[in-house]
Amino acid sequence: MAIKKFLLAAALIVFIQTVGFAQTDFGSDWRDSSKIPTRALPQYNEFINNQYPYPTKPRDQWELGIGFGAAILSNDWANDVGFGGTVTLRKALSHTFSLRPQFSYYSNSGGGIDLNSGIQTDYKNNSMHFGVDLLTSFNTISHYRANPKANIYAITGIEYFSATITQSIAGAPFTDFTKPNSGASDKVGFNLGLGAAFKITDAINIAFELKNTITNNDKLETYRSPFSNANDAWWYTGIKLNFNLGNKSKRVQPLWWINPNNFVYSELNKPAHMKLPKTVLPDADGDGVTDQFDLEPNTPKGAPVDSHGVAKDSDGDGVPDYKDKELLTPQKCFPVNADGIGTCPEPACCKEIKDMVSNMKVSPAVAECNIGGLPSIQFKGNAKLSKDNEAVLAVAAAKINANPSCKVKVIGYGASSKSAQQLSWERVNAVMKYLVEKQGISESRLVFNYGQDGDVNTVDLLGTTEDGPNNVPAPHPNLKSKN
Repeated sequence: MAIKKFLLAAALIVFIQTVGFAQTDFGSDWRDSSKIPTRALPQYNEFINNQYPYPTKPRDQWELGIGFGAAILSNDWANDVGFGGTVTLRKALSHTFSLRPQFSYYSNSGGGIDLNSGIQTDYKNNSMHFGVDLLTSFNTISHYRANPKANIYAITGIEYFSATITQSIAGAPFTDFTKPNSGASDKVGFNLGLGAAFKITDAINIAFELKNTITNNDKLETYRSPFSNANDAWWYTGIKLNFNLGNKSKRVQPLWWINPNNFVYSELNKPAHMKLPKTVLPDADGDGVTDQFDLEPNTPKGAPVDSHGVAKDSDGDGVPDYKDKELLTPQKCFPVNADGIGTCPEPACCKEIKDMVSNMKVSPAVAECNIGGLPSIQFKGNAKLSKDNEAVLAVAAAKINANPSCKVKVIGYGASSKSAQQLSWERVNAVMKYLVEKQGISESRLVFNYGQDGDVNTVDLLGTTEDGPNNVPAPHPNLKSKN
């Protein structure tokens, strides 16, 4: 009865500890080299450097167990419930298998009627057991939780036992019993059993075990029944306190308390060791905008696009920049042709000049100029060329170089005031300076013309065969604009 009360109290303690026990860590850290055996350091180094996919098995603690319980000797006679005590030392082979050398002591007694003589015979059996058990853990490895709080295991093993047996015949004093035909095989037992251990702390656990020791001996109770050939066997049911042994700074908990999947699932949840490849999003047309966000996924290679992958159309004339031969066509010159070149209305002055030219007789010795489609340059506020203006002038320079018989009038507008005339001069000068210094156009091919009636923010390029000044002094230098 006392044993039952103790078992119930122990079970209650285990339950409370199990409920309150929190999973604070995974039991081992793959980064910690202090718990790696020296012989395994090469694998550890390869793993840390991503040259080997498997983490290294850490050095783990031993487990010392001390227990007691009820021992029953199953035999041909009735048997009283005896006492059993055990001391074990357990070491993990892996997260599933562990070896456990053990020493046990059983004290049994009982008796019955000797059917051969019809006399009441009693016996006492005190035995010592030395063996090694292989423990197989069933619940260490899991795909749905971290480390186990309980360890369920099977027991298989072999042992050598030495028994001191005495007997009493018909109430006489107990005397030594010498077992006839005793051999080495009669002192060997095979263990089978089940156990369950429950964590109290990271260093202590409590276990309950049921173990059967099968023997090749039928006279452990001093008697062999003429009606039964069954050998004797011990049954042991007990409770055991287990203590982890070993320096915690150099060893992890015994491996049967650590789920080997912890590393795998922690890496899947939050990679800390894996080398993840750089994410490459598909961009079929190579414009720098991924297909997922590209509103125009088939733009030619190298075509300038906006943040949505749509080909740029800087002047809004409906012809994308990669096709537009006149990048900044003024709106007054819309609509444009397929090359993006506008049809600008001729200024009055230019019409008069054109009429005069058409009425003039050109000397046969003078070459004709057929250059056309030269752009207009738009300014905003000052006389500084923008990047877009430079790009337009670069296209115009290519045409000028392709027509060596032509000269080019650079015409600025702004006749309304002295300051407008000065600004017109500065803008014409900026255009000519860029064509000469940056595009290599000979200054002698450019005709300086400023202060004409027209759009003050525009400088026109016009092909011609006429001569004219290519360098004109500033009309009002005291009114020079601030660029």
